[in-house]
Amino acid sequence: MGQLITGKTVLHVGCGSDSLPEWFKDCNETRLDIVDTFKPDIVANMMSMGDIGKYDIVLARHSLEHLAPHEVGKALKEFIRVLNDGGLAIVFVPDLEDVKPTEDILFESPAGPITGLDLMYGFRKVLEESPFMAHKTGFTKELIEKEFDQAGFSKVKASRLANYDLMCAGVK
Repeated sequence: MGQLITGKTVLHVGCGSDSLPEWFKDCNETRLDIVDTFKPDIVANMMSMGDIGKYDIVLARHSLEHLAPHEVGKALKEFIRVLNDGGLAIVFVPDLEDVKPTEDILFESPAGPITGLDLMYGFRKVLEESPFMAHKTGFTKELIEKEFDQAGFSKVKASRLANYDLMCAGVK
């Protein structure tokens, strides 16, 4: 990310067991996940989060790819709904540009080696036990920017990062 974010209210969507990245300091985190296994503050679907208040930032790291293509816009519009005016949505998804559906190892993650098939369909090592982790849609830089634009975000910018990671941010 490159910039330190301090003193903000952050809705961490699809948090799983992850904590906020190190570039968030002294922020008030509210954790939201669709399953209660990870003990989030809010158990809800990102397409219908309910009356949960307003936030300065919505952070979703590797959760949008678990939605069907027609659901992505619904989730992004829900992000806008819970953001304060001028609030920021930051989303990370796998970058499928140039990825081939093979078992060739593309990079090593803390969970193990990641292949093109894993990026496209979900980390196959965990899918049998956690079928909700399957990937239902995929993104390139142009596709994620288009989704943000269509949802109503302004100042949309996507960046291709290391290890086939794609970050997109937009302002309400």
